[in-house]
Order: sequence, then structure tokens, then C-alpha cells
Amino acid sequence: MAVTLLLDPPAAGSVVVRQSPLAELCACLHAFDEPGHHPASAGWVARAHAELDTALLATAAVWAPLWGAFRARYLLPLSADARRTLDDELEEVAGLPIGDFTAMTVQALIGKNDTGLAPELSEEVLHRLRLISSSRMEIGARLLADPEGVRAELLGFLAAFAAAAFDAEWPALRRVLDRDGALRERDLRKKGALSLADFPTASAAQPSGRRLSVVFDKLYNATARVDDDRPCLLVPTVHGRPHFVIKHYPGYPVVIQYSADGAGTPTLETARRRLAALQDPTRLRLCYAILRNPVATAELATQLGMTAPQVSRHLRRLREAQLVHTHRRGSVVYYQLDADAVERLGPDLLSVLYR
Repeated sequence: MAVTLLLDPPAAGSVVVRQSPLAELCACLHAFDEPGHHPASAGWVARAHAELDTALLATAAVWAPLWGAFRARYLLPLSADARRTLDDELEEVAGLPIGDFTAMTVQALIGKNDTGLAPELSEEVLHRLRLISSSRMEIGARLLADPEGVRAELLGFLAAFAAAAFDAEWPALRRVLDRDGALRERDLRKKGALSLADFPTASAAQPSGRRLSVVFDKLYNATARVDDDRPCLLVPTVHGRPHFVIKHYPGYPVVIQYSADGAGTPTLETARRRLAALQDPTRLRLCYAILRNPVATAELATQLGMTAPQVSRHLRRLREAQLVHTHRRGSVVYYQLDADAVERLGPDLLSVLYR
């Protein structure tokens, strides 16, 4: 299954980097609601829990389905305008046609790219929500009765939560996002839209010389067209890791929200290679031998009672799986286990599944 972006022609201005305080605020809220999935955000989550009053905590729980795994589209940039403040973005959501607001909300509650739901919210939809969870059904019922009131209450909560637990964090987050955005813009200048293929799990094809297809390995199928009238916005996030989000609601820019921390999301093939490499008992013994100190192949052969070529074959598998570091001293190559890569294997596998 995959999400395919079609760029015809792949114009230079059709892919742009955009920083979004609203998107990062909602990434924070998602980490706040599901801290076990976001260990890198543990410090912020702990501070927020300690500082927020119980009423705001309770309200955050009520609205949590809107920034869950399937985030409401309006919580990411709705336009390609340059740098916006949080107030600017909240005002843009306030001006969204109420039918679009309702449909985007229902999409998030159901967790499906089902644009056939727009703009009506029926009893059948409420029944579907009831089968998912009572909290989602309650939001749906309120939305059916008073969509404008739901929007006003949601925007009021987002502004209040930002003032209490996000605004002080934002300057430091913005610096990280600015650094990542500068690197991404440099790649766009060099490669154009082809730089989309640099994302983990992405591949690109341009058979006709004009149309560019970029395919992202995701857990559902979809196709969206990108052009100057409907650009693709690259939105870096700190607290959104490990998720890789693609939004493609009709009539609005395509949005890709990706991790800005440099670690990136592992590919399925990388996770598979690492798991396969560690299944072999001999390679596990090698990992133990090179965990604390770098060791040369000849010494490893002595320690494990093997020939040097046998050790080299196993080390090559570990190296192909990106589980070892190497460095050379003269003619001798030393191997040391990448302990961080092994430690991350559990979270990395979860990242593949969350994608």
C-alpha cells in the first residue's frame, strides 16, 4: 500500500518548506495524550502535567481524538503562505468554510480519508463513531448540533493550552525547525521536487520526462496531484516523531509532516535487515564481543574460535544492517557495535508500524 504524489510538471515552486506553530502545538498535544509512543517528548510531557490545572487537562482529553494518529486536516497548514504565527493559523481555521471544518473533523474522528462524508454529518456517521468510542461519538453529536460552537470551543482551548504549556517552548522549537527547514530548502534548490524521494520509504519515477511520481510506503492507498495551484508543504516537527504524516484533502495543499531531529524514520527494509542480522547466534556473540570496545577481525576470530573469513562474513551482515561502526588504524579495521541502533530497534519497529 502506498500514497502516490503526482507532479505534472514538477515545477520548482510546487514543493515548499513551511514552519507551523499550530502543527507543532498539536504534535505536542498528541505526545501529551500518548506519551508511550513519544519517549523523546517525555520531559515536556512531565512539565506540562505538573504545570497545567486539572480543568485544562480534562479538556485536552476530550479533544484528543482530533490530534490522534489521524489528525484533523485543519491542524496542519491550510495555505502556502510564508511564516505564520499561531494566532494567524487559528484565525485561518476560524475562517474555514463550516462544511470543510465538519468534514475534516469527521475524517479525524473516523480515521479515514473518506471525503464522501463532506459536508453532511448523519446519524449513520454517528453510529460509526459510537462503534469506535463514546468520546468520538460525543464530539460527533455536538458537531451535528452546533458545528460553529464546536469550532469556537476548540479554538479557544488551543489558544488557552498554548498560553499555558506551549508558548514558552516555541522559541526553542522554532530554532530547531528553522535549521531543518534551511537544510530542506537547500535540497529543494539542488534537486527540485525530486528531493521528496529522500524521505524514508519514498521512491520516485519520472518516465515521461515531465510527470514525476513520488511513492510513499504507507498503510493505506491514495493518490494526490501537486502543482503550482496545489503545492506540497513540507512541515518539520520535533514532537511529532516518530510519525510521518501525509495529508491530501481536496482543495487544500498536500502536507507532509516529518521529523526534524535528523534521525528520520527507518525504512521497513532497514528494520527487517536488523532483525534478520540479530537472529543468528554467532552474530549475537559478535555483538557481545564488540559492545564495549572496538575489536579487529583477527582478534574476534581468536575469541570466537572461527576463521577470519567466517568472522568477516558475519561482520558484513552487521555492517549492511547498520549495526556496527568501523574505523581503521593503519591496515587494521576495528569494529564496534552501534549500541544506540540496537537500543532503538524496538522504537524503530514501532515507527514503521505507526507510519
